Amino acid sequence: MAEALLALGANVGDVRATLEHAVEMICDGDLVRLRARSSDYRTPPWGVEQQPEFVNLCIAVETNLSPGGLLERVQQIEATLGRDRAGETRWGPRPIDLDVLVWGARIVRAPELEVPHPRLAERRFALLPLIDLVGEGFVVPGAGPAGELARRVADQRCDEVAATW
Repeated sequence: MAEALLALGANVGDVRATLEHAVEMICDGDLVRLRARSSDYRTPPWGVEQQPEFVNLCIAVETNLSPGGLLERVQQIEATLGRDRAGETRWGPRPIDLDVLVWGARIVRAPELEVPHPRLAERRFALLPLIDLVGEGFVVPGAGPAGELARRVADQRCDEVAATW
């Protein structure tokens, strides 16, 4: 089985319920098994700033799927949970956003998928939940230690949130 790290985020609707439902849908216990879940983080929106804040988290999974197979699975789950990739505004509000961040120590470059995620090192909202799971010393393939990457974007607001709020 391969190990992968996925990012989840949302800012429309009952965000935390949607994120929990997405984790359950991704991790069926057969093709994809949940190994760990980060804390939730509240972050301001990027790009289109006139929208609600996002809640972001990461999960570590084991899977028998290929990187492309996992991507297809998460995109189907996004559609099921109300995301319309074709009709949405880039960096705009969304009911769910699922990304494959890291696939073990592999670097994947394909038209439909790049792993590690090409903008992971620029996004504190993805790095802090990832560090929750794998620690600051985890080396993002081709980019460097996660803690060092997070320090480079320390000016970006990203707040861990309590279990209830």
